[in-house]
Amino acid sequence: MFRTGNPALKAETFSSVAREHGAEAMTIEGTVNKTGLSLLILIGCAALQWNGVLGQALFLPLIYLGFGGGFVVAMVTVFKQTWAPVTTPLYAALEGLMLGGVSLLFNVRYPGIVMNAVGLTLGTLAALLLAYRSGLIRPSENVKLGIVAATGGIALVYLVSMGLSFFGKTMPYIHDSGPIGIGFSLVVIVLAALNLVLDFDFIEHGAEVGAPKYMEWYAAFGLLVTLVWLYLEILRLLAKLQGRDRR
Repeated sequence: MFRTGNPALKAETFSSVAREHGAEAMTIEGTVNKTGLSLLILIGCAALQWNGVLGQALFLPLIYLGFGGGFVVAMVTVFKQTWAPVTTPLYAALEGLMLGGVSLLFNVRYPGIVMNAVGLTLGTLAALLLAYRSGLIRPSENVKLGIVAATGGIALVYLVSMGLSFFGKTMPYIHDSGPIGIGFSLVVIVLAALNLVLDFDFIEHGAEVGAPKYMEWYAAFGLLVTLVWLYLEILRLLAKLQGRDRR
């Protein structure tokens, strides 16, 4: 049974959709094109924030809008997959506003960190895609189950951490630049990277079973979710490493 740790690209997705007779089917090429378009939208909106085109007064509000709005749109997309052709570009735009602002804040404190994080994210994506397409990485069902379980555990840790933040408290060690904090970030980055492999598997499976054409947008959305997660975790790790060097 197919599994993915990405909450958007879950195992039961294809069993709940059906393609009308004679309608176009999902393809890998179509998914790649839609993922590329979504990334262009994200990068464009991030650039607007980064360059202050939208104004300093809107800088922080747009970060919050991107974070909150992106979460809402993501939930809508998960439960209304047929809306993905509309919600996926919208999600990309909102995440771009959030990432552009957050990236600038990190770059002000640690100059050059953003370019390194972008390069590592794209490099990881390219390396894993190449490994997957060449057949070097083909996760077994047990490995998939392990990645899903570990992803759920990380999500729980972050939810608890967010809950504690409302009371002015933080989870010890994992957010620090000490060995435990750096080790935690490395584990999460590896897990996010492994989720990319499962996302590739999901896309290939969707093309094989002839999923409806709109699932190309839905698959692009799921891949975008993982890439945003991976980028943020790499950014956090680099910040911890630079913070440690400045001690």
